[in-house]
Amino acid sequence: MAPAFGAGAQEPVWELETWEVPYDYSSPSRPVSYEPLARATKKWRICASYPHLKDSYWLSVNYGMVLEAERLGVALQVVEAGGYPNLARQSAQIRECTASGTDILVVGTVSFEGLTPTVLEIARRLPVTAVVNDIADRGISAKTGVSWTIMGSSIGEYLARRHPEGSAPVKVAWFPGPEGSGWVPFVEAGFREALQESSAEIVVTKYGDTGREIQLILLEEAIEERPDVDYIVGSAVTAEMAVSALRARGLLGRIRILADYFTHAVYRGIKRRRIQAAPTDFPVVQGRLGIEQAVRLLEGRLDLIHLGPAIRLVDLENVDELGTGTSLAPAWFTPRFIVE
Repeated sequence: MAPAFGAGAQEPVWELETWEVPYDYSSPSRPVSYEPLARATKKWRICASYPHLKDSYWLSVNYGMVLEAERLGVALQVVEAGGYPNLARQSAQIRECTASGTDILVVGTVSFEGLTPTVLEIARRLPVTAVVNDIADRGISAKTGVSWTIMGSSIGEYLARRHPEGSAPVKVAWFPGPEGSGWVPFVEAGFREALQESSAEIVVTKYGDTGREIQLILLEEAIEERPDVDYIVGSAVTAEMAVSALRARGLLGRIRILADYFTHAVYRGIKRRRIQAAPTDFPVVQGRLGIEQAVRLLEGRLDLIHLGPAIRLVDLENVDELGTGTSLAPAWFTPRFIVE
């Protein structure tokens, strides 16, 4: 089942998980029935920083944050860095966003450790929480997220189940995303480990930002280098662009596509049998939870400092059962940068 998630008295409990050792995804996790706050005690002012809004994953996080800010009655200002290479821009943005009148920073970082000096500087005057992308713990007071190692291993295990060790070998083109980001090292470790007892071999790897143009260039390079690949596996943007790239070359169907996270394009691809599967970490839920945790921290009501939804693998068999409400922003939603 998808997480029980909603606003208002009708659906008061969110089914989440927490970790025995906060911020340590390698520690055991346990399920949590989480009752969100009904309302904030005052109109707190929250600054939220994203790596980018170039794909619908972060649009869905934005949608969740806007919904929760409106429900709780708090103000929200959103800034976005424009991509994973832009560490300096994100650092400058959050300094400006938190310079005056802000009560808390909620950050989805472009880098696991690169933002730490800025976080420590800001944490001396107001609390900082993390959302979605993993980040070094110093200066962080709470975290909303999931294990990206499990995100990677879940799609790797899907592939391994279809091609177990001893079966006919298959070749994989792997597109992890931008090196040094707050998620790629973890998703890559999980994916590669899951393939160890399978007949799948990664024969080409292409790192790069998750913008459409960059991913298309990387896809073209990989197909030119290894036209014999059987699978393309990578980010949701990679999967989306792979559908177009393979169709143009007459390879759609011969080369199969998997994504390591879930977006609108991946949803459509699964429904149309163009993409085989992808895990969802419920971005809408994470956006809402990030705001809810921030308010709890400000009000001294934060009991669990590290929470997130349980990851689910989506394929053609369960895509209709899981639906889109907890993972994807509705089609009409456009980015919101201010909630007053």
